[in-house]
This record gives sequence, structure tokens and C-alpha cells, in this order.
Amino acid sequence: MVSKAMELAVTNPLTCFTSSKPLSNPSSILRAFTVRCSVSLSSDRASTGLAERPWKTSDARLVLEDGSIWRAKSFGASGTQVGEVVFNTSLTGYQEILTDPSYAGQFVLMTNPHIGNTGVNFDDEESMQCFLGGLVIRSLSISTSNWRCAETLGDYLAERNIMGIYDVDTRAITRRLRQDGSLIGVLSTEESKTDEELLELSRVDLISGVSCKTPYEWTDNTKSEWDFNANGRDGNTFHVVAYDFGINITYLDAWHPMAVRLQSSLQRGQLQRL
Repeated sequence: MVSKAMELAVTNPLTCFTSSKPLSNPSSILRAFTVRCSVSLSSDRASTGLAERPWKTSDARLVLEDGSIWRAKSFGASGTQVGEVVFNTSLTGYQEILTDPSYAGQFVLMTNPHIGNTGVNFDDEESMQCFLGGLVIRSLSISTSNWRCAETLGDYLAERNIMGIYDVDTRAITRRLRQDGSLIGVLSTEESKTDEELLELSRVDLISGVSCKTPYEWTDNTKSEWDFNANGRDGNTFHVVAYDFGINITYLDAWHPMAVRLQSSLQRGQLQRL
């Protein structure tokens, strides 16, 4: 068993502040009291009875293609993931960003430093699943405060196998992205992988994972507050065909009032059949 001990003691109270003149208030004299501190560090925690550290330590890395390595703390899922690193300046709406298909496979860095304080609810989702590859934030809220909150952000990401990191310098990374454009990055919680191995990971196909498997027709009714064509402006409607490269439900809702038929497809050859 490897152990180390530290002991600091001041056995005799000492006067830390003195004056040549009599003090009107003797209680103002500062004194040093006996302090003893003994710590045993051991690789065998069970035998010493020591608990885990009360704070989380850095256990994740973000490796960018420019060679920079950023140590961070993980939340959500664990593992290794490759994606394009982009930043988003929104002050609110992180849940809409999580479920936005246009962010498929990307690592979204939030410039707003405090994320997760409102938790997650199931009314603000933009699609049926999370598409982004990872979430990069400065500070993860340790509590939630919202009447619609159903679960915490960390639990939400873990259930959907989405990686997240925090306690990383998001301002410095944002400046790199502004100067150099989006960069390919690798998120990893696996200490067994070297930085060189992470840099060698290949890019991923972002489109095929978010597009539709077969053509579909959007038939859901638009909410009244979004129906800008409620009065049947000019009486004109259209047959709208949209290529689905990761489309948002909000867009489909907005187009629906103007269309008799709204269909989505991926393959160019399917357009004539629609």
C-alpha cells in the first residue's frame, strides 16, 4: 500500500499583530490556533476507508484536426465520437439544437456559458431524436428550475447515447472556429486511446443518417399561431416537394398551410414520381 501523510501543527498561540501602543480592544489581536491535518493517500481505498473525490475530474478530451487538445469533464454518454465542430450563439433553446437534424454528426459548442438550467421537456423537440454527435459547453448547471422540466440534460443525453463535455475554454475554441472555419474533432472518454490515434479517425457521412429512408407526405395540421395562410390568401396552394437532408418539423409546419400536398424525398430521381 502506497501512502503519504501530511501534518501541519502550530502548538502555541502566537500574537500575529502587535502594536507599541496599548490596544483599546484586546480582542482585536489576531492569534494562530493549533491546526493538524493528516491525509493518507492509498491505491487501496477499501482498506483505508477513503471516499471518492467530491468533485469531478477531467476525464475527456476534445482533439481538433489542427492538433490542439482540450481536456474537459464528461457528461451524457461515454466513448469516442468523430464530428465537425461548430458553434452556436443562441442564449436559449439548447433542446431545439439537440434535436435539429441539420446538426447531424456535429459537435455543437454553445457560446452561452451556462447550459442545462431549465432541464429538458418533450414539447420543445424539433424532431423525433437527437442528431448531433456531441455537446460542448463551458458550465453545466447542477440543478434545474422550470415547471416543464421532465429530466436533466445529462440524463437526457445519456439515454440517447449523446456525448457532452464541460469545463472547457469555449471562448478559445470559438475563436479558432471563427478564424479557421469549422474543424473536424474527436470526443473521447477512453484514456487507452492516444492523441495520435484520435487524430487519425476518419470523417463520417452526415447526410445518410438524418435523411428519410423512403419518400413521405407531411399531413400534420399546423398550429394556429403558425398558420400565416389561415385566410386562404389569393386562394393559391401548391404541391411542395422538399429534399430531406435533415429537415426540421418547424419548416414543414410553416410550409403546410400553403400546400395541398407536402412531400419529402432524398433522391433526385424520385422527384418526377412525386
